[in-house]
Amino acid sequence: MKIRDSGMPEEAFWETLFDLALIISRLRIDSFQNVAEFGCGYGTFSIPVAKAISGKLYTFDIESAMVARTVERSAGLQVVASQRDVMQRGFGVCVDAVLLFNILHCEQPVRLLQHARSALLDGGKVLAIHWRNDIPTPRGPAAEIRPCPEEIITWAKEVGLTTAEVIDLPPWHYGIVLEIKTS
Repeated sequence: MKIRDSGMPEEAFWETLFDLALIISRLRIDSFQNVAEFGCGYGTFSIPVAKAISGKLYTFDIESAMVARTVERSAGLQVVASQRDVMQRGFGVCVDAVLLFNILHCEQPVRLLQHARSALLDGGKVLAIHWRNDIPTPRGPAAEIRPCPEEIITWAKEVGLTTAEVIDLPPWHYGIVLEIKTS
């Protein structure tokens, strides 16, 4: 199922919208071995993530053209890019971290978070980023469907995830680190 309001702009423009080094650093992505990513797009996040982690990046997209572009860009890296409807079938892997970048505006965010939680090994984390909805941004879904951090925290609790940290990712994003709730 394609996520609402998830069309991609031209690749060169898209690549200017993120401080990738800041995102990787503040989310401590280099501390993970194997990672799954939902929505590889052009490979904008896939490539630096694959370079930062010590294992494999499993990345999925529903659009075959996005998977093909990511495969092309990730030659020589430990990237397994696949066309997969994660919303219907889950991730199909077990990993140390799941990346949900700019995707939790989907129609069923709790279901997506459940799929992400199910893909985690013990001690794993869900790392989410999203466009802020309190400021104008040059891109992103309509402001009224962008989740604020408090919404994501509420959804995460429904599936047994707790919030470890909310992170500022200027100029247009925030991040949330979620982990499996221990009683």
